[in-house]
Amino acid sequence: MSMFRPFLFVILGLLPSLASAVELTLPGSARQTAGQNLGVDSYALPIAKFDGTDIPSRIFEGFVTRQAWRIEGGGVTPLQLLLPLRDELKENGYTLIFECAARACGGFDFRFGTDVIDAPDMYVALDDYRFVSAIKGAANAPKAALSLLISRSAASAYIQIIQISVDDAADISVSKGSEIIASTTGSGQAVTTKGAAATLDVSGHVILSDLTFQTGSSNLGEGSFKSLRNLADFLRSNSTRKVALVGHTDAEGSLEGNIALSKRRASSVRTRLIEAYGVPADQLSAEGVGFLSPVASNLSAVGRTANRRVEAVLISSQ
Repeated sequence: MSMFRPFLFVILGLLPSLASAVELTLPGSARQTAGQNLGVDSYALPIAKFDGTDIPSRIFEGFVTRQAWRIEGGGVTPLQLLLPLRDELKENGYTLIFECAARACGGFDFRFGTDVIDAPDMYVALDDYRFVSAIKGAANAPKAALSLLISRSAASAYIQIIQISVDDAADISVSKGSEIIASTTGSGQAVTTKGAAATLDVSGHVILSDLTFQTGSSNLGEGSFKSLRNLADFLRSNSTRKVALVGHTDAEGSLEGNIALSKRRASSVRTRLIEAYGVPADQLSAEGVGFLSPVASNLSAVGRTANRRVEAVLISSQ
């Protein structure tokens, strides 16, 4: 047991919807910087180091959360932070299926090839980070999956935890980078689909989870959004695919007003994809449903944040 255990306390309390999630303990000085409830979504869990081309991954579908914490003060290494968390995962019935450190993971290529919450909420030093993947349950039908990413700057340490409570009816696939190469559901036949198709062609929709809007506004932030780059790459490479961009809001305000706001936000995303990323206009439409399709309860701040989103929904392959 790590010597840091006496100074830890439980701070990771997840929504009831994530029934299979583990509650981990972090240092008392840890402060949460990001908490994203993505609802029912997909996640590519790395299962091996960068192989020179891609990161071998296992695609899970279910209820996904992404969270990050900052621990002020230097002197604690990523490994020192990882050790008690790794022990705790095992105590909670998780099996570690992959672990690596910085260069052994693939350095730059691994860090930028896997899912990382944007700065300043999460920071990753390319030569000083630790990564762990774990699953809970049978290897061929796990009930939950989790990844830990731990790094540090000169002044602080950072911890990212991504958890998914697996949907029993969903596909669980093994992939090589962005290409699904073996499915474990249905007939077990291999499928091949590249890029954003790993989510859209399998799930039928994807939440564009990194978009930012001003409160009560339809103005899309000026940042470079990874979700839009990925969606644009997919659509330009698959000219027969068409998607509807669907805006969603929380339940504050009237339904009529929220439907109008959600459609304006979806229209802002459509305009950005056309003007900044060169996506043909006829591959995109924009709709809004207001608060009629929540992914979480509107009774909590976390739930309302999760419900304010734009999704891309695959509507045609012709």
